[in-house]
Amino acid sequence: MRKAFRGFLSLAVLIGTVGATGASAGAATAAEPATFRSGSVSDDATGTDIKDRILAIPGMSLIEEKPYAGYRYFVLGYTQPVDHRHPSKGTFQQRITLLHKDTSRPTVFHTSGYNVSTNPSRSEPTRIVDGNQVSLEYRYFTPSRPAPADWSKLDIRQAASDQHRVFTALKRIYTKKWLTTGVSKGGMTATYYERYYPEDMDGVVAYVAPNDVVDKEDSAYDRFFENVGTKECRDRVNAVQREALVRREPLEKKYQEYAAANGYTFDTTGSLDKAYEAVVMDYVWAYWQYSLLSDCDTVPADAESAPDQAIWDSIDSVSGFSTYTDQGLERYTPYYYQAGTQLGSPDIRQPWLGGLSRYGYQPPRTFVPRSIPMKFQPPVMRDVDNWVKRHANRMLYVYGENDPWGAERFRPGAGSRDSYVMTVPGGNHGASVAGLAEENKAKATAAILRWADVAPAAVRDDPAKAKPLAKFDARLDKRDVLNERGLRP
Repeated sequence: MRKAFRGFLSLAVLIGTVGATGASAGAATAAEPATFRSGSVSDDATGTDIKDRILAIPGMSLIEEKPYAGYRYFVLGYTQPVDHRHPSKGTFQQRITLLHKDTSRPTVFHTSGYNVSTNPSRSEPTRIVDGNQVSLEYRYFTPSRPAPADWSKLDIRQAASDQHRVFTALKRIYTKKWLTTGVSKGGMTATYYERYYPEDMDGVVAYVAPNDVVDKEDSAYDRFFENVGTKECRDRVNAVQREALVRREPLEKKYQEYAAANGYTFDTTGSLDKAYEAVVMDYVWAYWQYSLLSDCDTVPADAESAPDQAIWDSIDSVSGFSTYTDQGLERYTPYYYQAGTQLGSPDIRQPWLGGLSRYGYQPPRTFVPRSIPMKFQPPVMRDVDNWVKRHANRMLYVYGENDPWGAERFRPGAGSRDSYVMTVPGGNHGASVAGLAEENKAKATAAILRWADVAPAAVRDDPAKAKPLAKFDARLDKRDVLNERGLRP
């Protein structure tokens, strides 16, 4: 049950609000870019405006262009097959954004696994290599959803094929090295893309990417919660969660009032009671996912003596009481569908709750409308995990020490090459290369520069000198957060 979560710490939420890109455009078009003048490397070299070159790609359309100093920024629509195995059976419009710097620079393919933001932003690898960035909206997240929606076509291979097709379309314009990156579900997406199309990218940088290989075996998460942080902080957080179930009656009355005031309904979960418990059951996980040990002072110190409002406020600030309303769930139906069909979803015991839970950790099926059929496919994650262990090449995984999602992580094995797993000390779900210990930070940065073929001579001679090539930009380098609350990766 991985629900809608709080943003990465206090990082800004950048959610795209552009409307639908229009109706599907008939039969699928091949993703072959137009042919440009021989020897053309960039728009500067050819004299052809980069926008014209991009829009010459069959199936590509412009939604809007936004100015940003030093870049061109485009929000685009691209015609994709609903089913890449049978491309004649209909298409849909998929949103893409492109942060263009120069075709002589490397390109980073960024995926969130959710909606795409329509505001200019840079992923960390894009800043490190000072490159272009292509960002892709995951299929079935609106407006990038076929109509009508055949949910059986929402799987990781179809999504990887979306990404491959976009790469194929843009590679003749952006001819230098390509890396793919993503955070959490975006890191999973980058991994799946590499598994199915290992020849496309020159490197993968995946942040805090969960790897639920066997959906029914989740003891790693239980061990994590037994040891995370300090006992004092664990006890404080656990006590607030427990107290929210002890006080179910008065707090559910408050929840009813809150729902009525905001027009919230509970048809998908089936009842306010189930939605309330789902929010409360998320609390401990969500706290460690997005808070630091130093934030423990914000949690009520004596939960049993705290007033109802203090318990309500703490749960709401971490888990979000709007999360499991129909209105909160609607945007994330594609995620819950994938969690219940291929990705898997963690389950934890939470023994400190005693017998207070009525439903336990509710499965993804609870959060998807019953009109959408779901059947879990156990072999899919095992296949990806085996591939990473045996074939990972130029792949970097970054995790946070105190992030529960890292309890089950990707681990390149003996068959991997030039691949790494690094952990940010005390880090949470906002872990980054910049947060690594100095030696690992330099090693990771040097690898990214090397994979992108832009490592300065000094870095090639001494990786300890590796630093991002682009200066920090407070607006451009905000983490692109698309999940507001809960426990979705």
